[in-house]
Amino acid sequence: MIDCHTHITSCRDEPSAILARAHAAGVTRLVTIGSSPDEMQAAVAVADHHPGVFLTAGMHPHHADLFDDDTAELIRRTAAHPRCVAIGETGLDFYRERVGRDQQRAAFVAQLRIARECRLPVVIHCREADEDCFTLLADAAPATVILHCFAAVSRIAEAAERGYYCSFAGNVTYPSAASLQDAARRIPDPLLLLETDAPYLAPVPHRGRPNEPAYVIDTLRFVAALRGVSAEQLASLVEDNADRAFGPALRRAGP
Repeated sequence: MIDCHTHITSCRDEPSAILARAHAAGVTRLVTIGSSPDEMQAAVAVADHHPGVFLTAGMHPHHADLFDDDTAELIRRTAAHPRCVAIGETGLDFYRERVGRDQQRAAFVAQLRIARECRLPVVIHCREADEDCFTLLADAAPATVILHCFAAVSRIAEAAERGYYCSFAGNVTYPSAASLQDAARRIPDPLLLLETDAPYLAPVPHRGRPNEPAYVIDTLRFVAALRGVSAEQLASLVEDNADRAFGPALRRAGP
């Protein structure tokens, strides 16, 4: 099984301990996210020392006010790493809105351009900003879009029509997440991904604790039950989808 989106460098324990628990649970590959200069550098260090760890390069919308030419160049350099599989996470967050909307949009558009330059997928953070996010994605037309921690439930049909991968995190297991669970049932097989977003959004039965990649198995079992398939069947589907979404770098360096 693969954890398609995690922040292993932000987890409480050392990466080696986290990875040991993940492997014991059956998680053999993970994509750790670089969403700031420090996190990109930390992600590279982990990937360099641990087979099965891949990374992304980008600037989170919470840091969009710090995006400049130097940041763009760092993203490009990190994207050249042999285990870098995507640009991001980037996007828009109008829920917390720690940075002005215009600054968020500018950093987002710049990173969409970098994704096209580097011929890499783009990992999207979209919170309470569906209209702007989908509009900017339509304008930029990146080759591959991965909607991380999928929340645009009212646009599930549009996301599927556009061919966007929809990655579901541990919050899909929460009792209050009926609309998100319905989206996880409805997304077509070829577009479904699963993630932890660790150390955030731990799934039931770990809710209230720091999340970690091993817990993607709990989300896998929950979504498999929603979709009426076995966990083994869904794990195989998600693995195949991740290989296709993230492309040759993930397939080439995988176990």
